[in-house]
Amino acid sequence: MPSTTRITVTLPSDQVAELRKLTDNVSGYVAEAVARQIRHQLLGDDLRRHEAEHGPFSDEELSEARAKIFGSGGASKDADAA
Repeated sequence: MPSTTRITVTLPSDQVAELRKLTDNVSGYVAEAVARQIRHQLLGDDLRRHEAEHGPFSDEELSEARAKIFGSGGASKDADAA
């Protein structure tokens, strides 16, 4: 098990109430959400760095990436907005 650090986080009461409806392990749930956000941020940084060095992605590259991520059927409009 990785080492942990105990911290205090302040959240709106309504969010805490919803969290408790979703899980008995609020700390684990929040840790997963933070990890996902960190991965998202790092990926965005990598993509921006790549475009700065190599220029914007072509439509073909974007279509290929979407097919790999969402399957050969491509992504729906809702997935593009996410």
